[in-house]
Amino acid sequence: MNNDFAQLLAQVRACQLCQAHLPLGPRPVVQMAPQARIMIIGQAPGTRVHATGIPWNDPSGDTLRSWLQVSREQFYDPTLFAIMPMGFCYPGRGKSGDLPPRPECAPTWHQQLLEQLPNIELTLLIGQYAQRYYLKKRYRTLTETVYHWRDVGPALFPLPHPSPRNRYWLSKNPWFEQETVPALRRRMQQALAT
Repeated sequence: MNNDFAQLLAQVRACQLCQAHLPLGPRPVVQMAPQARIMIIGQAPGTRVHATGIPWNDPSGDTLRSWLQVSREQFYDPTLFAIMPMGFCYPGRGKSGDLPPRPECAPTWHQQLLEQLPNIELTLLIGQYAQRYYLKKRYRTLTETVYHWRDVGPALFPLPHPSPRNRYWLSKNPWFEQETVPALRRRMQQALAT
């Protein structure tokens, strides 16, 4: 890890930009190394991830690893997978689940971090917040965006959030696990093999 990258990552992990808005205080959760091949951009850490400081360390992460067909060991290897949410800290609870990611993180940190990751072959855009930010509302809904993953391009792959709360969405859209997940696995293997 070069000095510039190490310093930037230390700055991100020490960020207190939106401290006043975080009910559990700041604890930015990111994972990356300059060699990473796949970038995962999700929503924001939940309480379990906040408590451990380990990204996707919850039932959503179990589902995501199942979709990707990778082990925990592979998933948590920063030379393979970079993980950067839209909001780096737990945003708090709203009426129907966690609040949206804080809006400060992505514009403050994403581009700087991405510039330090020259080997990224594939970026997974998980959930509506990542898709809106990176795809600029190309489609009206998350379902349309995920359904049209082929049109998004080989370097980006939109996915629904793998939360247990999305079981209904998965049951309503069987094409996702029948067609999209196998294509995702093939695309991911290509990215890791290059």
